[in-house]
Amino acid sequence: MMTSLVGFLCLVSALTATSSDLSCTECVSISSSTCSGDSITCPGEFMCGSVYTRDLGEGVRSEMLQRGCLPSSQCNLSGTMSIMNGQFGIGSSCCSSDDCTPTLPTFPTKSHNPNGVICPSCTADQPTWCYTSDTVQCTADENMCLLQEIEQTGSGSKASSALRGCATKSFCDHDSLFYYGEESIMRVTFTCTSGGISAHKVVLTPAILCLLLLKLFL
Repeated sequence: MMTSLVGFLCLVSALTATSSDLSCTECVSISSSTCSGDSITCPGEFMCGSVYTRDLGEGVRSEMLQRGCLPSSQCNLSGTMSIMNGQFGIGSSCCSSDDCTPTLPTFPTKSHNPNGVICPSCTADQPTWCYTSDTVQCTADENMCLLQEIEQTGSGSKASSALRGCATKSFCDHDSLFYYGEESIMRVTFTCTSGGISAHKVVLTPAILCLLLLKLFL
């Protein structure tokens, strides 16, 4: 998997070597909706992007912002997902000038109205399969069952994780989200099924996992 990821990045760089590359800010914050950092050069066809994840539950708000480079085709993602432990919003946004600041994605107001869909719910913080009989009652327009898998590499390390629960259709429409930075590379894959329980294997997400850990220990 790591080989294919590096190969993809090399291919993108080769194909776009003659295009005008953007200079973008790379930074991460796990406690704020803003961050600042050093400027990096994005491959051609990439834009300055933000990936923003926020706990939509009541009480102390957990959030994570990651800024770097995103493919132009993966900008403007916005949706919500629910697991047994809560509901989260995740979105991406982009801008196209050197060191610009993308607008922060917004999420719909949390709704408690059940829509009749029930999905398996599972999280794991290791790259291993997860079997579960646990379920979550979907609400509002979260009418898809989602498996979200993340592979993240950086500083000589690699992490894989997965999350499973209810989600809005917007994740299914995007299929994946690819984030590039000099400090880390992240690929998020969304696999959806129409509402209902079915037997699946699962394996979770650094962004969502980080929020879950913050929620548990703060």
